[in-house]
Amino acid sequence: MAAGANLKRLHEAGVSIWLDTLSRELLQTGDFSGLVRDFSVTGATSNPTIFAKAITGSDRYDEQLRRLTVGGERDTRELFFALALDDVREAAAELRHVYDQSGGREGFVSFECTPDLAYDTEATIVQATELWRRLDRPNVMIKVPGTEAGLQAIEELTRRGVNVNVTLLFSIERYERVIDAYLRGLATRADAGEPLTGISSVASFFLSRIDAKVDARLAKDSPLLGGVAIASARVAYQRFRAKFAGGEWERLRGLGAKPQWPLWASTGTKNPDYSDVRYVAQLIGPDVINTMPEQTLRAFADHGAVARTLDIDAVQAQQTLAEAASAGIDLDAMSAELEHEGVRSFCASYRQLLDCIEGKLDALAPTSLGGPV
Repeated sequence: MAAGANLKRLHEAGVSIWLDTLSRELLQTGDFSGLVRDFSVTGATSNPTIFAKAITGSDRYDEQLRRLTVGGERDTRELFFALALDDVREAAAELRHVYDQSGGREGFVSFECTPDLAYDTEATIVQATELWRRLDRPNVMIKVPGTEAGLQAIEELTRRGVNVNVTLLFSIERYERVIDAYLRGLATRADAGEPLTGISSVASFFLSRIDAKVDARLAKDSPLLGGVAIASARVAYQRFRAKFAGGEWERLRGLGAKPQWPLWASTGTKNPDYSDVRYVAQLIGPDVINTMPEQTLRAFADHGAVARTLDIDAVQAQQTLAEAASAGIDLDAMSAELEHEGVRSFCASYRQLLDCIEGKLDALAPTSLGGPV
């Protein structure tokens, strides 16, 4: 069997396969293009943690940093943007044929607004619009956290024609509000006579973090262990199907609008007692995205099985969530905790990233800035 046969079948079942990492090493070695060619990868995503690891763990960015500092740039955030946006543009170029061949349904690369803006609507809109302008590619998305402040930003950015990847979603209720924000942005744009063709958006549900949080609060013999994230995703998928139907959606679709696909994120299994492909194998169906760490991608290529699982057991999924509530799991409160923890984690990675760039500037200063040797 060919190495990527299982992933090819997964893609044929309707799942768009994204790689949950991005780095200059991956791009320059040809490994990324190999995954696109041989493992049915149709997209990629990044976040502050991913870029912190990429830049701190490699010298592949040093020469570009030298050139930038010789040119007088010392602002660490701007240096980060210069480095990372080049990687995103290169990945987008690698995926452009996927985007074109799929009619703009696949082939995207995502780049995140800086996490210090997660609770600031106006600053998020300004930065996301500027990042979109600088990237200047139809197959990129700007990641905006699905916080309360993010909802207004999502609507306004959609109205402006910016592709948005809504990130850090844990709650079905918040997910529905994200869909509504996207639809309002499309409707406002349409009512103003502006085109909807070419606008894309996804909504990223973080899964393994949900089970890690819930399982810690359940009895060790609870039948709910490892079941709440999958149930939440299946219910969310049903809401997706319901929201993108009906007269108003058909009006927008007729004007060129695309549905906002659900994206399964945080799909690397954290509990070693669970299957290493559970957050892929149990969430297969049409019009979804699964963004996988490379380890999970290769695990599914090795032993993943493909069967449609999102259209079954919708009632059971609702029952699982009801049983979790009866067991004392406050899913709304837990989702709020996970959102705050996610923002804090990304902020910590972002600070680490800026510190790393500052450290590299100090190390490069003697040769790049004409200082003493």
